[in-house]
Amino acid sequence: MNSSEFKVKGEDLLNKVRELINEGNVNRIIIKDATGKTYLEIPVTLGLLGALIAPILAAVGALAALAADFTIEVIRKD
Repeated sequence: MNSSEFKVKGEDLLNKVRELINEGNVNRIIIKDATGKTYLEIPVTLGLLGALIAPILAAVGALAALAADFTIEVIRKD
């Protein structure tokens, strides 16, 4: 597995998560606050579409309102 991290502001969090999910080569997305505390882990599979993604994106949107800075750790397929 290969991982990378992105630093994003709260207002950009939802758009970045949507972008990563649409890439298709992501296995897991982990959202952390500025101190490294994990807020949300999202397992991403090819079957994660439509109605299943809406509640996840709503939770990500709610997180964006809680803090200003986030780190998104992305675990990708090799």
